Amino acid sequence: MKLLEGKRILITGISSQRSISYGIAKVCFEEGAQLTLTYNNERFKDRVQGFANDFNAGEVIKMDVTSDDSIDAAASVLKEKWSEGFDGFVHSIAWAPRECIEGSFLEGISREGFLQAMNVSVYSYAALAKAFSPLLRERASIITMSYLGAEKIVPNYNTMAICKSALESVTRYIAADLGERGIRANSISCGPIKTLAASGIKDFGLLMKLAKDLSLLRSLVSTEEVGNLAAFLLSEKSFGITAETVYIDGGFNKVAGRLLKDE
Repeated sequence: MKLLEGKRILITGISSQRSISYGIAKVCFEEGAQLTLTYNNERFKDRVQGFANDFNAGEVIKMDVTSDDSIDAAASVLKEKWSEGFDGFVHSIAWAPRECIEGSFLEGISREGFLQAMNVSVYSYAALAKAFSPLLRERASIITMSYLGAEKIVPNYNTMAICKSALESVTRYIAADLGERGIRANSISCGPIKTLAASGIKDFGLLMKLAKDLSLLRSLVSTEEVGNLAAFLLSEKSFGITAETVYIDGGFNKVAGRLLKDE
């Protein structure tokens, strides 16, 4: 029996085949899940629909996470499509103004930019959990995507690092609220992957090189490897794991101690 046989999973955040959420969707589909994909605006609708067709996911659902009305409308569509409920969702949504993810943290930060980044990257996770929780079946599982910058200083990550810290905290509080129903919430913190979103971070290529050279496995992770972990966390096999940030980065998050030893 496949890992996610009979499971219904909503996937957000796919913009290209390089998206982390695409890798997650691919593995979930291969593991037997029935999928539904969302898109943010008309620019991406046809592209995401093409991916949905590859995964037998039916019609894509429009969902702008900066709009409560849009989230509620998506929940209504899901309720009609999956009247008996569904088994989890993947939140893979993050954005910050370019000036907030390059150069000096203090020079780049602004009230407007900070609030925009937090709204899209963090509040959206709580908003989806709130809107979709009545539709989630018992023992459902939800996940979001974090990064090492949530707890370590990563050059140029700046405002997004603060968002990821908040995102991990939101995960814990969602897990506390939904745990009595057997619903789990976790964060995946993966190593750097060359996605469209990541290309906006200054010197991201250098960050990828360092991660590859210094990770314990001397390799970068792929979207499919992240998908393998996501599928496990969405499955019954991982019941008992909740409110956690699970790393998949070749051991890079543990590298500081090794560097000190090398010195």
